[in-house]
Amino acid sequence: MVDESKVVLLGSGFSMFGMRAKIALEEKGIKYEYIEQDLTNKSLLLVEMNPIHQKIPVLIHNGRPICESLIIVEYIDLVWNNNPLFLLSHPYQRSQARFWANFVDQEVYHVSRRVWSSKGNEQEMAKKDFIESLKQLENELGDKPYFGGNTFGFVDIALIPFYCWFYTYETFGKFKVEKECPKLITWAKRCMQRESVSKTLADGKQVYESVLDYNKLILD
Repeated sequence: MVDESKVVLLGSGFSMFGMRAKIALEEKGIKYEYIEQDLTNKSLLLVEMNPIHQKIPVLIHNGRPICESLIIVEYIDLVWNNNPLFLLSHPYQRSQARFWANFVDQEVYHVSRRVWSSKGNEQEMAKKDFIESLKQLENELGDKPYFGGNTFGFVDIALIPFYCWFYTYETFGKFKVEKECPKLITWAKRCMQRESVSKTLADGKQVYESVLDYNKLILD
């Protein structure tokens, strides 16, 4: 049973998707209760709140669940529509922000996962695809401070949690993101100056250790 007077977030470990929701809540200054989930032994609350996918993150507001990280971020922006606003008011700008946030999920996430979960030629292809996806994002960023311009917003929230995974990708793939996409690293460091980001993102080496443990478990 969830206290309907509380905002509750169900999340797990080093999930970049859960980090998105945390950053959005922190940016808006929303008080919330965070409940860590063990995805190897899913809680009754998680199953009840997200019976379709049984995945995190889940935001519970007024006793009702909101699922999928980008939907959660947009929901937070609409319900707590005080500054800062994550999505700009112009329909075209909104459409572009949604496009690039979806690009992060459909391209960056899937190829980045292959960098640490594959070997040999498959890993080399994954590394090439991952770098290419980052270069496309870097090109979209251009010389702007943030993806939306001068304001930290929707696409920034979608992408910045991946930054704490860069050490893992680089170590497995034997490359440096900064060498390939220097502007993107400058952007990431700018984002890290925000308290909402710095207090949320996990330590890169801890992420790497968790991936090693996961790979060992799968191999065993």
